[in-house]
Amino acid sequence: MKKRPIIEPFRIKVVEPIRMTRAPERRRILEAARYNLFGVHADDVIVDLLTDSGTGAMSAEQWAGMIRGDESYAGAPSFYRFDAVVRELTGMSFIFPTHQGRAAERIFCDVLPLRDKVVLSNGLFDTTRANIEAAGASGFDLPREDALGGTQAFGGDIDLAKLDRALEEHGDRVALVVMTVTNNTVGGQAVSLANLRAVAERVRSITPAKRPILLLDACRFAENAFRIASDEPAERGRPLAEIARAMFDLADVFTMSAKKDAIVNTGGILGVRDQALADAIRVDLIRTEGFPTYGGLAGRDLEAIAQGLREVLDPSYLEYRFAASRYLASALQAAGWPVITPAAAHAVYIDAGAALPHLAPADLPGQSVACALYLAGGIRTCEIGTLMFGAAAEGKRQLVRLAIPRRVYTQSHIDYVAAVGAEIAEVRAKLPGMRILEEPRCLRHFTAAMAPLSPFPDFE
Repeated sequence: MKKRPIIEPFRIKVVEPIRMTRAPERRRILEAARYNLFGVHADDVIVDLLTDSGTGAMSAEQWAGMIRGDESYAGAPSFYRFDAVVRELTGMSFIFPTHQGRAAERIFCDVLPLRDKVVLSNGLFDTTRANIEAAGASGFDLPREDALGGTQAFGGDIDLAKLDRALEEHGDRVALVVMTVTNNTVGGQAVSLANLRAVAERVRSITPAKRPILLLDACRFAENAFRIASDEPAERGRPLAEIARAMFDLADVFTMSAKKDAIVNTGGILGVRDQALADAIRVDLIRTEGFPTYGGLAGRDLEAIAQGLREVLDPSYLEYRFAASRYLASALQAAGWPVITPAAAHAVYIDAGAALPHLAPADLPGQSVACALYLAGGIRTCEIGTLMFGAAAEGKRQLVRLAIPRRVYTQSHIDYVAAVGAEIAEVRAKLPGMRILEEPRCLRHFTAAMAPLSPFPDFE
């Protein structure tokens, strides 16, 4: 039987125009932004794949919840609806809304004594690492050696042997073990439930007085649960809500950017089990975010998050989302780009270091590819390599992330991205290295100014 095309499991009721720019204009725009795509005005982007964080389209039921949202300062019904959904999903005893995920990270790092401590992880993403380091701790990533080899279903797993050695080496200095699902630093690869269980067993075998906290960075918990149900033999076919709950049940704490798998435009969540920890969080939350029943969000945002957390575990939606990313990954591979496989749901990752062997990591090959995608087709993407992580990226892959917003683009948009990628592939040996002209002390990729070492090809 002939394979059927991808079909979006939704109907489009509202549309937004896209301004179609031309290559000469985009060259001027990129020069004015000093070759940092975060500095490009969104109206000057044709297909925006910079991030999947907060860029999704909300459903009719989410918009209906927005209308229902109650804006009482304290004790709003919208909070209690939100709280009930998150408790059912996660099993956590104390739930705190925040204005976004990095606020949840910052609060938790503030209330937990981290000065001179160690944090171990399968992969700390940018804001997580920044908040940990700002609190005076050191973060260590312990990924599998074959994480990006494309030969296993769960490249996002932590390397258990490395974890054992690190726990032995650092002893009671280990304050946190952070498991990020999915693991964005290694191409969005999933984490197996077996690996999460093994980590939890190791943490719980440590004497309570010296035991680190196990934190689940759950931004893309639903996409990770879908991979577990699809690819982990012991869990295959299990209901997604059960798998998600099993993941949360292993953790002491979770942080979540609701802008990912809650499919909303803003919001974050912090959940804990411990009463004393919750009391400290509540004080910090009131001081910095707002009263605990709104946490820096409007009641309408809480309604939208609650509904989004229900919708994200729809198997049809997740099947479509993975199909879309696999479709783009296959098209880019056919054009000659090395791509991280298996493809994540939220993004496709180009291995820019392998694609541009004439450039060293210090030449920022990922940023060169990202700039070329914008110049050639108005496509905005994000470098994940030396620009983003600095010295921490030494010896690691130089990636470009094409993050796919939830329920925003159709197959024709994806076909357009693939076609532009194919055009750039033909001239990738001519893509120039980049140099950094100015950079901030922390999280430099957001605001650094750059310039190419030689002119980009003409993409007329």
